[in-house]
Amino acid sequence: MIEARVSSSVGALPAAEWDALTQGNPFLSHAFLTALEDSGSVGPGSGWTAAPLTITDGQGGIIAALPAWLKDHSQGEYVFDHAWADAWHRAGGAYYPKLQIAVPFTPATGPRLLMADEALALPLLRAAEQLCTDNGLSSAHATFIDPLQLPHFERAGWLLRSDIQFHWVNRGYASFDDFLAALSSRKRKDLRKERAAAQQGVEIRHIGGADIRSEHWDAFWTFYQDTGARKWGRPYLTREAFTLFGERMADRVLLIMAYVEGRPIAGALNFIGPDALYGRYWGAVLDKPFLHFELCYYQAIDAAIARGLARVEAGAQGGHKLARGYEPVQTWSAHHIVHPGFRAAVEDFLRQERAGVTMDQNYLAERTPFRKE
Repeated sequence: MIEARVSSSVGALPAAEWDALTQGNPFLSHAFLTALEDSGSVGPGSGWTAAPLTITDGQGGIIAALPAWLKDHSQGEYVFDHAWADAWHRAGGAYYPKLQIAVPFTPATGPRLLMADEALALPLLRAAEQLCTDNGLSSAHATFIDPLQLPHFERAGWLLRSDIQFHWVNRGYASFDDFLAALSSRKRKDLRKERAAAQQGVEIRHIGGADIRSEHWDAFWTFYQDTGARKWGRPYLTREAFTLFGERMADRVLLIMAYVEGRPIAGALNFIGPDALYGRYWGAVLDKPFLHFELCYYQAIDAAIARGLARVEAGAQGGHKLARGYEPVQTWSAHHIVHPGFRAAVEDFLRQERAGVTMDQNYLAERTPFRKE
């Protein structure tokens, strides 16, 4: 017999036992998720109610877990199911609440089945399904899944969905110039011009670890609010969340800040994983041509090369990343729909959508800026 339990928060679970299952992913860390909880970024009023599901061994130690949330809406997920919700509501059903297996507000790939033994994958997914059935939830959704875990979801009968992001891939580059040498001559010149324009009159600093101080977070909060207000209507994270990131996981944080005459004018927040640099938020109080590309894309490449990281994930969407050496990569989600008729409709929709995504990826792959052999 395997017993699965739902807790009221990640903070209620032992940090060491949780972190032992996360494969070093910064967004799944106990520090990151409890920073969201303790800062009020998730919880009451946010539409994200923590419901981490765990399986324990005979001594009560956690041997498997799902980073799960009860959701009252579909904001902050970056895998869009609003049309599914509308269809189910028109049919007289209640789509919300639903179960979301994800990292809030974070379209970054990573494991979603946290387990000491892969034999626990199916019990975890069956527990999630049972949670939906027992509590009248319409569905469960796991988003931005590490592709290596897709077979587990497929074997469990969950519906797979794909989309496209743009990632920079490190092919053993020793420097940014080494990366530029792999581009076509015209694109190489374009990138050099953009970097020169962005850096003119600007000092750029990489700040991480113990060097991050409250004044840096104050400046970045100003940048983040501006971007959040324009993109989402209101920022997802509270000011306290950034302080807690600095206190609990500063060694996995990289702030890239731009200064003019000693005054901070823009910044990009990155998190460092075992094999990837994850770009998350950016903002500016001064409009300067190409500065966004410099801080978010080119400086991120510099940082990844210096650290020997395999890739840069620069967030959701953004076709403009393609011309800057970021390549189209498929991302994956998996979906359990409780009602058989609704499941059949979603399955048919996904079948048609997948064909379009594949065509888009093939089209984009032919238009990368790299030299054609």
